[in-house]
Amino acid sequence: MEGMSNIEPRLQTGCAQPYVAIPIRVTLREWDKANALINEVIEWLSHKEVKIAGPLFYRYFVIGDAEKPFSIEVGFPVSEFVEGDWRVITSHIPDGTFATLMHCGHPDKLDQSFEALQSWADGQNIQWKKHTENEEQVWAGRFEFFMTNPADEPDLNKWRTAIAVLIK
Repeated sequence: MEGMSNIEPRLQTGCAQPYVAIPIRVTLREWDKANALINEVIEWLSHKEVKIAGPLFYRYFVIGDAEKPFSIEVGFPVSEFVEGDWRVITSHIPDGTFATLMHCGHPDKLDQSFEALQSWADGQNIQWKKHTENEEQVWAGRFEFFMTNPADEPDLNKWRTAIAVLIK
């Protein structure tokens, strides 16, 4: 979602944006496996000569915990749709209206910012776009966009992460 810089929650409408990503199911204990995919996606894009068109993101389909796996994709927006392969998938950030919030600080504290966004959405009578599948809640559009480049700012406590959740 281009241009997200809001500290306070707000609604933002966006157009569909193609992306490439690698899907993975991991628990919190295995999160390093998800983080390891970042360089793999970057190398794939470089090899295919595909230009990155936005910040790294994690797209959440199923929310897990230390025991139950998350179902996520680790990816980057691209300027045009490209064909994936056996490992890298291509999809798009859906168009529609998102509730957004900028998290400033360590990524380990993102759950606190999401709770603040949830509380705000409840107060606005906003509902998330999701459905139940195999007894799991599946999100239609729940993203964390990592706005800070670790090479520019190694201090995780100074990172900025944009949270964006598609609403009904």
